[in-house]
Amino acid sequence: MKNLSEDYFNPFFSHIYVETSVRNHPRTQEILAKFPSAKVIEIRHYKEVFCRSKQSNRLQHRSQNLILAAKHGTLLYEGAPVCQSFGNQYFYYTSCMMNCIFDCEYCYLKGMYPSANIVIFVNLEDIFAEVERILKCHPLYLCVSYDTDLLALEQIIGYVKEWCAFTENHTDLTIEIRTKCANKSFARSIRQVPGVIYAFTLSPQAVIAAYEHHTPALAERLSCAAEMIRAGCPVRLCFDPMIYLNDWRLHYAEMLEQVYDTIDMCKIVDVSVGSFRVSQDYLKKMRKQEPDSSVVWFPYQNDKGYYHYPEQLMEQMECFLVEKLEEKIAKEKIFRWIG
Repeated sequence: MKNLSEDYFNPFFSHIYVETSVRNHPRTQEILAKFPSAKVIEIRHYKEVFCRSKQSNRLQHRSQNLILAAKHGTLLYEGAPVCQSFGNQYFYYTSCMMNCIFDCEYCYLKGMYPSANIVIFVNLEDIFAEVERILKCHPLYLCVSYDTDLLALEQIIGYVKEWCAFTENHTDLTIEIRTKCANKSFARSIRQVPGVIYAFTLSPQAVIAAYEHHTPALAERLSCAAEMIRAGCPVRLCFDPMIYLNDWRLHYAEMLEQVYDTIDMCKIVDVSVGSFRVSQDYLKKMRKQEPDSSVVWFPYQNDKGYYHYPEQLMEQMECFLVEKLEEKIAKEKIFRWIG
């Protein structure tokens, strides 16, 4: 089928939908000021736009819109079984933003959300209050960038700096900021906070080129991670999810060599290793959104409602990477996801 010309699509964030209840919120005003040419449309609730039927994730990624809203109900969630807890007893995550400017074919968000548009919850202060409530009961390990890439939109929303300032004042709180971006200007300007871990998702360049659309190259991500390490920031390297491709051993070995050439492995917090895995419900929806994606349509194995690579292949891939990593870092710093 003939590809549509980019001329058929609006510029990114050409339309901004705003819940009436947050129209005058200070964060709403700050965001709108950065897009003076955008058409602002007031709505009652973000789901009126975000949850409409018959949306095309693929087309919307060509010209994403913003939705500014307030988050109500549950503000913190217990960590999902497919996610790494890194040995933390009290493992939670929160969603102060939904969806991502990057367009990775294998991203579970394509199966989780009906839209590719980006929702920003501007009432961050309510999430902070809920964190403080839970901290009165026990310490907290909190992932704040699972359903998005906060660092990739830092120039627009500034939430990473807000989370850093908040975490600095709460010694029982540790947060993880997961990212694929290469925001080196942020890395040079941020103040080091011991309780904030920057977790860089790394893939071989062949995987990035084939499946991680609009994301920075491996070299750029590594350069940003190295910059943060030099600034004294805790940095985690995430080789998760591992993605199968032809000659995968060669590609992952070359990736590690590039990592070792750029990163001082003695200074990282730890690493995570895990191959692609996703719930059966999400994969079903992902396949509707990505009908010609080889990574989405791989013949995965279903195990208790979760799809993953066939057992033998999964073991080969993960064990290969773990063994290579053990040549450079201590075993106790390698966290392999076990289902």
